[in-house]
Amino acid sequence: MNFQQLRIVREMVRRNFNLTEVGGALFTSQSGVSKHIRDLEDELGVELFVRRGKRVLGLTAPGKELAGIVERMLLDAGNMKNLADQYSKRDRGQLVVATTHTQARYVLPRVVTEFKESFPRAHLLLYQASPGEIVSMLLEGSADIGIATEDLARIEGLSAFPYYTWHHSVIVPAGHALASQRPLTLEAVAEFPLVTYHEGFTGRTGIDAAFAAAGIAPDIVMSALDADVIKTYVEIGLGVGIIASMAFNPDRDAGLSLLEGGHLFGRHTTQLAVRRGHYLRGFACRFMELCAPALSEAKVRAAIRPARDPAL
Repeated sequence: MNFQQLRIVREMVRRNFNLTEVGGALFTSQSGVSKHIRDLEDELGVELFVRRGKRVLGLTAPGKELAGIVERMLLDAGNMKNLADQYSKRDRGQLVVATTHTQARYVLPRVVTEFKESFPRAHLLLYQASPGEIVSMLLEGSADIGIATEDLARIEGLSAFPYYTWHHSVIVPAGHALASQRPLTLEAVAEFPLVTYHEGFTGRTGIDAAFAAAGIAPDIVMSALDADVIKTYVEIGLGVGIIASMAFNPDRDAGLSLLEGGHLFGRHTTQLAVRRGHYLRGFACRFMELCAPALSEAKVRAAIRPARDPAL
């Protein structure tokens, strides 16, 4: 049994048992993947995969149990490397943070600046991704920290921590009729075409839920992934915008007016998340603490430490 065989088992599950994709991910041939699988099955004396001819369709019962063990073994192998680097290369290494456009554009610049000042030799990789992609990156180990409003707190295998709370607001061109509406209501907003976030991004589900609860079917004429695009199309008169309030800058967005909407759409909490059992380098914990000062390294490590098997 070797690590390449274990990696192949893991990639078979991740890539839906596509031998060609597994080979490409691990820089080996399809025939090489098949041989490693056969050798592992011969060594263990059980069939791990369900086959139909030359096609692999899924995992057998022992294969399913082995897949869980393999995932833990490879996670621990990575943890050993991170642990060694923590002591031998304390201020050097790579930190991968996966986040949405809103967080990267409007919230994280201060944190990134402070982090780079404290750890100039650490290589920070900031990936912009959808909430679903962030979850996948955390679970497969290609990201150390994930930051998003959606999904993270509900995913098994992740530990999530509150970062900050925020709300949506309405933006209109300067002098728009809605600017004099007191109080601002959902009914008044829905009288105009709306431009807001794409489904699954930046609290869009909360916007939809607010209108649905009021029995209103808004005319959403455009959906976008980020607030800059929404503001552009509001400025040219396509409609009224609904954005995260922190995405509005009075100096930069001088042609627009912000109408507070916390009472309309409720509040949201952005989360920081890491995979349980993943060993975080000290500078990764410091990045999280820069985001949320109440998150000490001890608190983070206690939350992500894997549960001890009571049978051991």
